[in-house]
Amino acid sequence: MVSNIGAPGFVLLFNIVFLIVSVIIMYLVILKAVREGINQSVVGQFIEKKYGVKANKNDLDNDE
Repeated sequence: MVSNIGAPGFVLLFNIVFLIVSVIIMYLVILKAVREGINQSVVGQFIEKKYGVKANKNDLDNDE
């Protein structure tokens, strides 16, 4: 079955896998940049100083 896909099928499969991996890497880079940007921004530092609020990695997991 795999031997019947030929070169165009292999290229299509490679492109799909490459796209998925690229999207995951872009998501991780943007997530890291946004978190670091907010934490180091003037507004982020002001909120931490004034309210004592610090971002928790598991904000979505807390059921409190």
